[in-house]
Amino acid sequence: MVIDKSIPKATAKRLSLYYRIFKRFHADQVEKASSKQIADAMGIDSATVRRDFSYFGELGRRGFGYNVTKLVNFFADLLNDHSTTNVILVGCGNIGRALLHYRFHDRNKMQIAMGFDIDDNPLVGTKTTDNIPIYGISTIKERLANTDIETAILTVPSIHAQEVSEQLIDAGIKGILSFAPVHLQVPKGVIVQSVDLTSELQTLLYFMTQNHLNHLD
Repeated sequence: MVIDKSIPKATAKRLSLYYRIFKRFHADQVEKASSKQIADAMGIDSATVRRDFSYFGELGRRGFGYNVTKLVNFFADLLNDHSTTNVILVGCGNIGRALLHYRFHDRNKMQIAMGFDIDDNPLVGTKTTDNIPIYGISTIKERLANTDIETAILTVPSIHAQEVSEQLIDAGIKGILSFAPVHLQVPKGVIVQSVDLTSELQTLLYFMTQNHLNHLD
């Protein structure tokens, strides 16, 4: 996905959600959608939708709504979802195994092509029920050498995350989705997106507490 740097990060994070909503509208044979319909489906306000879309020029006409088919194709282009994107997963622990069995390709044109773990992991040399092979991490460079794979999901323990990320980058990886709750030091040109499940849960609990207190006022 190539996004203009002037676009706010919050807007960029919503792009895949907009795409999902428009695909759903398209499946339901909705031809046009208003900013309010989109906002309601997203759980945000219509002003945010209009502001987000304004970064991409004229996506719709005021009073006429947004052409669903046009926007499905627009977001497919923006998110590079016309052809299948292969990614790898490194770290076949509990989270890693769960993700290996998640059918990404049922929702978007992306799929895990290979899994990796330490060479002596019992899973190395086997395949998942979806036929995804698991290889030893020492072979990662040669495994990726003749592929176009540039994206990795990292689900290794925090103490190994930096070391493994360097191996990934050395093997040609340009984007990492990391589940390790540590800041990864990567060179310019490599993108890291972090998923901290503990932090997200704590944030949820905070908002639940605030919501409870507000109802007591």
